[in-house]
Amino acid sequence: MTVLGAVSFMAQLDFFIVNVALDGIGKSFPGSNESTLSWILNAYAVVFAAVLVAAGRFADRYGRKKVLLLGVALFTVASGFAAVAPTLGLLVLARAVQAIGAAMIVPTSLGLLYPSFPKHQHTLVVGLWAGVAAVAAAAGPPVGGLLVSVDWRWIFLINLPIGAATIIGGWKWLPETREARGSRLPDILSAVTLLLAVALLILGIVEGHDWSWGSGQTIATFAAAVTLAVVTIRRSWSAASPIIERDLFRNRQFTAATITLLAYFTGFSIFLLGNALFMQNVWHFSALRTGIALTPTPLAGMGFATTAGPIQRRFGRTLPAAVGAVLMLVAALYWLSAAGERPAYATAMLPGLILMGISGGLSQAPMFAAAGALSPDRAATGSAVLNMSRQVGSAIGVAVLIALTAGEVGAAGFERAWWVQAGSGLLAVTTLVTLRRRPEPPRRQLIDASRHGTLTRVLATLRPASSKG
Repeated sequence: MTVLGAVSFMAQLDFFIVNVALDGIGKSFPGSNESTLSWILNAYAVVFAAVLVAAGRFADRYGRKKVLLLGVALFTVASGFAAVAPTLGLLVLARAVQAIGAAMIVPTSLGLLYPSFPKHQHTLVVGLWAGVAAVAAAAGPPVGGLLVSVDWRWIFLINLPIGAATIIGGWKWLPETREARGSRLPDILSAVTLLLAVALLILGIVEGHDWSWGSGQTIATFAAAVTLAVVTIRRSWSAASPIIERDLFRNRQFTAATITLLAYFTGFSIFLLGNALFMQNVWHFSALRTGIALTPTPLAGMGFATTAGPIQRRFGRTLPAAVGAVLMLVAALYWLSAAGERPAYATAMLPGLILMGISGGLSQAPMFAAAGALSPDRAATGSAVLNMSRQVGSAIGVAVLIALTAGEVGAAGFERAWWVQAGSGLLAVTTLVTLRRRPEPPRRQLIDASRHGTLTRVLATLRPASSKG
């Protein structure tokens, strides 16, 4: 649990830790501008989202432990290169390689939880894993703010000892799991079309503002992404072993989690980046002060992350996730009513930050745990699909935030972004309620039916009319 939690935390943290470090990085590379610096974030987002599903699928096929340890090694080496990068271009390249390693880490770390623990502990350990991911996302800006006050290169150097320790621990303690030998190789065409579709979609989202949303370049990028997505979907129906099998989405829990993660993280990423920028640009906080100010969010999330398993056992997956999404909506409405041009951290910002910490701790664990509803040999692939949805939502949220705040002076742009955050929370709740799992017949009724010799007739009512045998 320590090994898998540590690698997941490391990979998720690096997606958000750079947000508050861009100014410091820019000072190290004279001549850089906001557009070029943004690629330190964008390169990670594009490559991470694009590679996730392919990495998860190949981990299921060739061995999750092997892919995980290779990913940790790649991520650690790339972090070292990022820390000593002499030019901005090499830093962006190192971030892209980091993202490949992260995409190999995240789905396989969740996929390895299931064979590492007995079934009765799966809810507990998956809840802890997802809770760690939630805390990592919220801890990114605070940790980044603290480290950048010393030197921005420390945000990458911190990964080196963690990576080395987890490689040693993973090699010693993790089991190796894979599909049964003799299974088909993943379809290469659907793997390539999915990778390109996601990469072009994220590229269009993150660059749409700079290119202009109505420009030929933006339209062509989105058109190509849609075309490739259609090809991928067709291959999911026709290929013998597609990269994303359509059977995954016959599970209502998994489908609901996939859609909900996209909606939820659109709002959550608006909060993570938007509130940091609000305190720096409107209230004129320093990067260090902003990082400290955001600390209550991961602290509140940590409390609920450690109790995610008992909460799910008591209330199921849908209710905690829905309550968490509602809290994100409430936090946005609170900032809309309380936050203004004049700094008032304790009354105008802090209550919403605590609500967002609770929201992340409640929502993310049950949504990622939906991968456990799939067959064990598809755990890494399912986790990869869920994380891809998360990354697409994060990219949409950042793009929306930039579009709403660019060129704005004061709080007006952030207020519009908080309205979008509130709408994302509402969409997440609606999806969860609409696609919630259909209730099963009470166990006691089945037992009573079996005592009266009618169990066969009860089970027959649960089968589709067309089924045989």
